[in-house]
Amino acid sequence: MKTKIIFLISLLCLISCKESNKIERENEPTIYGVESEDKEMNAAILKANETLDDFNAGLLNPKTESHALKVKFTNSSGIEHMWVGNIVFKDGKYSGILNNDPEYVKEYKSGDSIDVDPSKISDWMYIENGKLFGGYTIKALRNRLSEEERKQFDAESGMQID
Repeated sequence: MKTKIIFLISLLCLISCKESNKIERENEPTIYGVESEDKEMNAAILKANETLDDFNAGLLNPKTESHALKVKFTNSSGIEHMWVGNIVFKDGKYSGILNNDPEYVKEYKSGDSIDVDPSKISDWMYIENGKLFGGYTIKALRNRLSEEERKQFDAESGMQID
């Protein structure tokens, strides 16, 4: 049975995506739905998990900023992957602040303190000199946009994305 997994991009992105699985919310990040069998998204999640040590190195680098982990949240209503920012890594454990209000997993709200289970990490990112590091699921979704949408996304995000 196919299940829909929800990915949130914590960037104010008001572009009109070609995909029909898009939910725009006022003053909240745009939600992009993907199927659980989405090969490109699953590869992005795997890459993020394989390179988590790169994120840890970024946490220690004073030149980096905007450290965030995308975390899988689950309840009986569904699954959402949401960004947790202000990441602290202490005693081998991550914690941070939820960056947005969920659409389905209502046990949490923006601003909640979150202890991150490493097995639930689906992506990581940080910015250095304006360039995005990590952000594999962001890149996978961005690659699905038209050239015009991609340009608008890049301008609105303010990040340099390879």
